[in-house]
Amino acid sequence: MSGSENVVAVLGTGIMGAAMARNLLGAGMEVRAWNRSREKAEGLAESGATVADSPEEAVDGAGFVVTMLADANVIAEVLGGGTLSGLAEDAVWLQMSTVGEGGSEKLAALASEAGVTYVDAPVLGTKAPAEGGQLIVLASGPEEVRPRCEPVFEPMASRVVWLGEAGAGSRLKLVVNNWITGLLGVLAETVALAEALDVDPARFLEVIEGGPLGVPYAQIKGKMMIEEDFPTSFSAKLARKDTGLVLEAASERGLRPLIAEAVARRFDEAIGAGHGEEDMAAIFEAVKLR
Repeated sequence: MSGSENVVAVLGTGIMGAAMARNLLGAGMEVRAWNRSREKAEGLAESGATVADSPEEAVDGAGFVVTMLADANVIAEVLGGGTLSGLAEDAVWLQMSTVGEGGSEKLAALASEAGVTYVDAPVLGTKAPAEGGQLIVLASGPEEVRPRCEPVFEPMASRVVWLGEAGAGSRLKLVVNNWITGLLGVLAETVALAEALDVDPARFLEVIEGGPLGVPYAQIKGKMMIEEDFPTSFSAKLARKDTGLVLEAASERGLRPLIAEAVARRFDEAIGAGHGEEDMAAIFEAVKLR
């Protein structure tokens, strides 16, 4: 990569975005970082990033813009009003937030209006995979830009799955998220049930570990629930947002996913009890409230 294609604007430098930016810097790319709360971006300056005062400053002349912001409305607000026009000619927008089907369509339209190539590429993974460059990217967009995108994805991901036209990545992400949050909700109730039955929940995790009934995810989140300690890898607030996107997509197709509805209610209860910024495993606190 050379010239503008070595310049990546990263908009949104929270837990995930900051880690992704550091991995891009480690790969020798020029990174301009911007975040609404500037202090969340300033730590990247020590790693070599240029901290921008505005989205316009960050994208000016960049060959790529990576968005890792909260939702589609925020992204549209940040990149609307002509901001995208500041990108280099033939620049690519790598939209890596979880925005749902409708959100991806909205942002693709914004990119089209600005004449910017849009790649819908949400990621699977939380804090530790992001820090280790071990995310899974669900990429979808024009096939002709794939070779140009690969060097940008490579420092951030252990695997990049290309899925066809833009939007396919967001649809698959909804499916995966439904599985993740459903598993989390059942795990929380299982740990609570074990405690109610005077069964050590750690023995439950021990029994399922390594077998067909066990998944590493249950060990990670189950330990948090047992210890009631929820250092944030991915917040309960964001997990509730993602569950809402699942419900929205299902409703539009005439489905009513009752388990997802129940999980959404549990997240609402956990958030209402003050656990919104803690890890999504804090859904367990909602189960205990009952």
